[in-house]
Amino acid sequence: MSSTVEHVHDLVGIGFGPSNLSLAIALREQGTGLDSVFLEKQPAFGWHRGSLIAGTTMQVSFLKDLVTMRDPSSRYSFLNYLRDRGRLVDFINHKTMFPSRVEFHDYLEWAAADFGDQVEYGAEVVTVRPVVQDGQVVAGEVVVRDSAGDLVTRRARNLVIATGLEPVLPPSVTLGERVWHSSELLRRIPSLNAPKRLIVLGAGQSGAEVTDHLHQTFPDTQVCAVFTKYGYTPADDSPFANRIFDPAAVDHFHSAPDEVKRMLLDYHGSTNYSVVDLELIEELYRRAYQEKVNGVERLRILGASRLVDLTEHPGGVRAVVEFLPTGEHTVLEADAIVCATGYRSRDPLTLLGELGEHCLRLPDGKPAVDRDYRVAAPADVRCGIYLQGATEHTHGLSSTLLSNTAIRAGEITRSLLAAVEPNQKV
Repeated sequence: MSSTVEHVHDLVGIGFGPSNLSLAIALREQGTGLDSVFLEKQPAFGWHRGSLIAGTTMQVSFLKDLVTMRDPSSRYSFLNYLRDRGRLVDFINHKTMFPSRVEFHDYLEWAAADFGDQVEYGAEVVTVRPVVQDGQVVAGEVVVRDSAGDLVTRRARNLVIATGLEPVLPPSVTLGERVWHSSELLRRIPSLNAPKRLIVLGAGQSGAEVTDHLHQTFPDTQVCAVFTKYGYTPADDSPFANRIFDPAAVDHFHSAPDEVKRMLLDYHGSTNYSVVDLELIEELYRRAYQEKVNGVERLRILGASRLVDLTEHPGGVRAVVEFLPTGEHTVLEADAIVCATGYRSRDPLTLLGELGEHCLRLPDGKPAVDRDYRVAAPADVRCGIYLQGATEHTHGLSSTLLSNTAIRAGEITRSLLAAVEPNQKV
């Protein structure tokens, strides 16, 4: 790896999903003139590709796209995408606020295509080193493994980390040929050949969608949904509850005492976590009931139950499921098990390596983050480190969702403009 650094960027964005794409748009539209480059591990733009199940829809209005909440006149709006694709009138006639996920992914790709000259795909960030001058951390040196496998560096005065979420698995469960996370569902399904039984873990939207998809895709297969609730819980998307995602709610949350933050997260977890759209719940119940009437139960809902043992063997798995009220165990032999058990934010400071050691943490170990999404650091750290997506503990429930993406991008842009020193040399 060469020790020569040829260029210093105003900004290096780590990750190029919806959050940093929205930031790239805000930087361009506000004419910042900042020298920015984005590093993306994937070989091309993609957002949850493995779970873009046909027929599934967004859980958020198309008006909460990459730009509209910040600038309704932006050319990167979902409505302008529809016009460009020749579907604006058709979409209006569709009378929905919630496009399919496949269509919304196409919208994101459409927007991302305009920034190909600012994104390096196939670029995996290995670590970040502090650049110290006169006792101050003035920049970050990002070590990157490029698509050819070589290590190169990118030096920047500011970093914006938006690396998304990582899949969560139940304790003691390890991914394998027949043990999958729902994030890889569409890639894995072709490996199944006339399966007799499939198991789905999880009571959230992903779990219900995977159960529905497998049940429809394999008409001769028994699908067993296993979760600790008695049944799926409806998502609370009522108007007043949705205020927790308003831009103003971020101000309220950030300035609230810690006990109030915890209270709000507990109260309104039903807007996002382990909940399912009521329409899908009713459809799965209708289907299960009709199968009971017909005497052939392919869809089995094993509520109030948990997985207590899982063994993978060639061609399938053996799962032991415990019914919690009685402790009774049921053994299920299946062709595969899908863990729709959610996601969690990665610890962004771990990714930063040595530079992360200069950042401040809260008593619980999570990053201390200012209102403008900049990680708190001592005065001798002039390099700005901003987070997108790993700030639920400081900024509330919308941090990992699309709801405030456009607003957040504008706020970070303004902070960057205030922080960058003109003609600063490193």
